[in-house]
Amino acid sequence: MQNGAMRCCPELTGMVHTEWRLDMVAGSVRGGASLADLAVTWFITKTSVEQKILGYETIIGIETHVQLSTLTKAFCSCPYPYGSQPNTTVCPVCMGHPGTLPVLNSKVIEFAVKLGLALNYGLSMTSKFDRKQYFYQDLPKGYQISQFDIPIAIKGFIDLDLPVEFGGGHRRFGITRVHMEDDAGKLIHSETGSYSQVMDLNRTGVPLLEIVSKPDMRSGLEAAEYAAEIERLVRYLGISIGNMQEGSLRCDVNIFVRPVGQSNFGTKVEIKNMNSFSAMNKAIDYEISRQVLLHSQG
Repeated sequence: MQNGAMRCCPELTGMVHTEWRLDMVAGSVRGGASLADLAVTWFITKTSVEQKILGYETIIGIETHVQLSTLTKAFCSCPYPYGSQPNTTVCPVCMGHPGTLPVLNSKVIEFAVKLGLALNYGLSMTSKFDRKQYFYQDLPKGYQISQFDIPIAIKGFIDLDLPVEFGGGHRRFGITRVHMEDDAGKLIHSETGSYSQVMDLNRTGVPLLEIVSKPDMRSGLEAAEYAAEIERLVRYLGISIGNMQEGSLRCDVNIFVRPVGQSNFGTKVEIKNMNSFSAMNKAIDYEISRQVLLHSQG
């Protein structure tokens, strides 16, 4: 529970608005409430929510983009200092100009192997890059250099323990793959959000590792704790600063709700570019309650 990140206490909290933080718990204890009182309150709230969504199961998977702390970009010698003036750290290679040839930064492979070993992956002795073709304003090449069928690492897992104040328990979440890719630029919007003010291509070509989890999570709390554990891990390994507020750790969350006992996967909803644990928790809980409502209405 780093940086005072808020966690919702029930396993599925789409229909309640109680939020918990360690500093809130400590404040309640100092104010006279015992930890036993807090635990009883949490249990009652959790039980009432479970009754409201009785008969449904939530399936959650997460794609996490980790921006690597290399001195230069993935395929050129441009640096990427965060906060630079727009379009000041670019070159013909990362801009995708005709006739330029990318040369892979060896640190990207080193960091990918480190993460793969830490996540208990099987490493691919042979790997390759692929072009992911799509058009968007912030992608000057017209494609992203990524990995498709032979990623650098496959079939891993991560273990974590949920906080005791939220029920505790050990969880193991499977991870399908880790692959290397380069990042796109970004649009800087006006204060009102009505139009894009600046196209900033400084981030174009910055190396990323994408971690694709299995759909093993069942609540907003588990998803937020999984993301927090990934953040702690990449910081410990020294491969990324992991600052979500700077975009160096971003999560795309895939969610769907199905009746208990149904084995088929349903239509998923993807919530992209989540950049805080509290936002992830709230968005997941809202989406769960929305889908449960749609199911209940037929």
